Amino acid sequence: MNNKQRKILEEIFKKPTPSDIRWDDIEMLFKYLEAEVIFGKGSRVRIKLNGLKSSFHRPHPQKITDKGTVVSIRRFLENAGVKL
Repeated sequence: MNNKQRKILEEIFKKPTPSDIRWDDIEMLFKYLEAEVIFGKGSRVRIKLNGLKSSFHRPHPQKITDKGTVVSIRRFLENAGVKL
């Protein structure tokens, strides 16, 4: 894991939840974790990691992920066995 990926993972697990994480960085982290990333209709993105599946919506028109989505991603990563 490089420094940028580590920093994004730390940001996702940080409390209080940050509201300034770029979606592109989160996608990069999923790819590093060898998650299957499937782009659906509109802004929907399906993620499969360690046998778990979830779907999220890419933020638009801005590129920053809101706190609620970050919390959902944190829970998904925890359930998939990803730790700091």
